[in-house]
Amino acid sequence: MNVVLAAEELAGVQMLQALARSSHRVVAVLAAPPQPNAGGVSVWKVAQKLGFETWPAELVRDSEFGARLRANSVDILLNVYSLYIIHREVLSASKLGAFNLHPGPLPRYAGLNAVSWAIFRGEQTHGVTVHKMEAGVDAGPIVSQSFFPIDADDTGLSLSFKCLREGVGLMLDLLDIASTDPGSIPLFQQDLAMREYFSKQVPEGGRLSWSWPARKVADFVRACDFFPFHSPWGYPRTRLGVQEFALVKARRTGLPCDVPSGTVGESTSCGVQVACSDEWILVSKLLLANTYIAPGELLRPGDHLADD
Repeated sequence: MNVVLAAEELAGVQMLQALARSSHRVVAVLAAPPQPNAGGVSVWKVAQKLGFETWPAELVRDSEFGARLRANSVDILLNVYSLYIIHREVLSASKLGAFNLHPGPLPRYAGLNAVSWAIFRGEQTHGVTVHKMEAGVDAGPIVSQSFFPIDADDTGLSLSFKCLREGVGLMLDLLDIASTDPGSIPLFQQDLAMREYFSKQVPEGGRLSWSWPARKVADFVRACDFFPFHSPWGYPRTRLGVQEFALVKARRTGLPCDVPSGTVGESTSCGVQVACSDEWILVSKLLLANTYIAPGELLRPGDHLADD
């Protein structure tokens, strides 16, 4: 199979490395060129290290790019976490079309940050979807899906890793089918009546309320927790007087409380308790003025956090 991969993030790196170990021919890799002197791992850098040709990811927006795919006899275009909207002429330029790995169960979690939304909304299960790409975001027919539980201690980062592991496997399964019997690639139309689309908007404007139940507060923190990596939502913010800060790590304690919501309670080596509407949560890491600190450095028993 002649494959072009459009990819970003760790999932893109994992997919690229899996392709490098396979029998398929990687024609080129579409990714964002790194900034000058930028450190860290990127799809572009890994692709070049592996000896693959690299093309700027934004080319997929140009209708004329389809001619390059046809000239290179591309069989299939794979999209893994690359967020450029692909021109409809490009979608149809490869022999079998373009296929996307989406880190959420379609059609219910279309759009951005599906992992964070699932945790924030208290879902018990999540999933990943491989679908054929058509005009419209995450709207094409489904090829395959994999579902798995969201554990009580899952964070945005850990659930993303689950999506990555399952999703790369689904993409490799697609390539196996495409290379042996492309006519048997399953295509199931989505029930668009069930579709929900999520934009880049952060719930509640990024602020938490201590009058919420502890489950909702803890779920919001977990949904934002990609530590030590960048969080697409930032971290949930609150205030002590005029001092604003954010919660990076927090969990439920199961201990009921009978004090006003937002009251700071016991401080231990594990963190500081804060009262929600029904129970205490344990806060173990804060972000204050771009610096990570232990909660005990800022909060004292008896303090009261604002409930904006």
